[in-house]
Amino acid sequence: MRPFFIPLKVSAVLSRLPQYPHSLIFARAINLALGAKLQDPVWQPLQGKQVCIRVRDAGIAFHFTLDQNGLVARQASAQPDLAISASAQDFVLLALRKEDPDTLFFSRRLVMEGDTELGLLVKNTLDGMELPPLDFRSLLPAHLFGKLRARLLT
Repeated sequence: MRPFFIPLKVSAVLSRLPQYPHSLIFARAINLALGAKLQDPVWQPLQGKQVCIRVRDAGIAFHFTLDQNGLVARQASAQPDLAISASAQDFVLLALRKEDPDTLFFSRRLVMEGDTELGLLVKNTLDGMELPPLDFRSLLPAHLFGKLRARLLT
């Protein structure tokens, strides 16, 4: 994969947008993608914890917590329990499983702040999950809205 970065002008616009709407979209997309896997008891320590995922070069952050129904978007908190930061490209590489989180962490491209024990739980649990390969076409709005519609109709 060729290196890419979010252009500064795009980042400047994104960083000025309210954070809650894209946190809501992020939480819904993860819930649709992972579904019942988030109900696994291994995620129990994450329940009620404030988590922030920062995409540094995009200037955006996703704030959420986990409850019995899955991820729930939250307003930004001054001090989340766990904050994970990386570039957009590094998050894509992680999602595609083309880069190891430990490699990114030790090269300081992935930063964890706050409850690092919680961060290790998240990392190890995601590493142990049998996830289908990420197909970015499944993240297109038409596909996501189709899944959401089907879920609402059942």
